[in-house]
Amino acid sequence: MNGYAMYASIDNSEQHELVEKHVQLVKRIAYHLVSRLPPSVQVQDLIQSGMIGLLEASKNYNPSQGASFETYAGIRIRGSMLDEIRRSDWTPRSVHRKVRMVAEAVRGIENEKGRDARDAEVAEVLELSIEDYHKILQDAAGCRVFSFDDPSVVNDDIDAPKQENKVGPLEALQKQNFQNSLAKSIEGLPERERLVMSLYYDEELNLREIGEVLGVSESRVCQIHGQALIRLRSRMVEWFPANNEE
Repeated sequence: MNGYAMYASIDNSEQHELVEKHVQLVKRIAYHLVSRLPPSVQVQDLIQSGMIGLLEASKNYNPSQGASFETYAGIRIRGSMLDEIRRSDWTPRSVHRKVRMVAEAVRGIENEKGRDARDAEVAEVLELSIEDYHKILQDAAGCRVFSFDDPSVVNDDIDAPKQENKVGPLEALQKQNFQNSLAKSIEGLPERERLVMSLYYDEELNLREIGEVLGVSESRVCQIHGQALIRLRSRMVEWFPANNEE
């Protein structure tokens, strides 16, 4: 049953009122998220998932916990949308293969030279034109390279935290170790890549807004973002399981 069908079946007047009052919250969160996702992600899919999150929030909300309903519902709505993004992968397998190929080339160059790999060097190793290399970087920015929150889904989307789950001490330690490794790797990125990561993930700016801050085009920001993601992947190889995709 989708979110709208579930909404139509609500018979509790108080719950119905909560849902009706916060439909715009679902749309607001969906449009905010979709502005930071590949064009293939449909906003209506996010809204439908968000409606399910809103319905769950209306059933489970407990005002005695201190948070307002809007705050509580916002978390559940966003979590439901991000779960939908995690379940679906709109990226062709060929893009995943190219991302892995570039990450391996970056790792090889950096191990050999002891410094950040440069675009021209990576393109030369891969026998690509600089234009084709930049196209891979742009594709990488929309590819589910790995999760920044959960090492158990390292081939999943990059910034989609799971909804509340009970985890054991081993899983908690693994997640903490992953995040520590990630933070250290981000600190080691070239300055511009580190800035793009901060503006995109911490400040939640979209690519156009970041371009305005840096004084470059949106497509160039996309390339820098993709390069940062690939560089992180190349430097965090211990968190990646063997992948047998063709």
